[in-house]
Amino acid sequence: MLKIRIILFFVFLGLFSVSFQVGAMYDISDEEANEFVQEFLSNTNAIDGIGIFLNNMTAALPMFIPGFGMFWGAYTAWSTGFGFAAILNMAPGLADMVPLSVLYLSSFGFMELVAYSIAMSRSLYVILALIKRTNMKSLVKLSAIEIGIVTAMLLSAGFLEEYMINSTQGI
Repeated sequence: MLKIRIILFFVFLGLFSVSFQVGAMYDISDEEANEFVQEFLSNTNAIDGIGIFLNNMTAALPMFIPGFGMFWGAYTAWSTGFGFAAILNMAPGLADMVPLSVLYLSSFGFMELVAYSIAMSRSLYVILALIKRTNMKSLVKLSAIEIGIVTAMLLSAGFLEEYMINSTQGI
């Protein structure tokens, strides 16, 4: 079962990445981009590590829901990529930036990617385990452990992201 679990993790790592990239390639008008960026800035103006963590957990927890979580994760990735496209539209100096580099080259982005992939893969794994009539007690225990791992990763990523934001702003 561990082999299947690892394979599912990498499948959803790829699915999240592809969904993010597709969202980032969305052709967005200047008006839509400006509206998105203004709303984004107003929502994140005074956000701290805990706020980033809570925002990420709000996205991650539904990803554990059997079946639904896979689709929620793909949508979350797409919408995050769409937001990235809006930001790139408003900041032409970043036009050469490869969208996936945000996920794979920033430590907090990679931690979030791994956490979301764990959650999405657990969603499918629970469905498969229920079909095979796996022991529910062990299934719940392993799911709780993974939720704990995702929580710890996203908490760390939130504070790391806050630190990186503050260091680039000279705070």
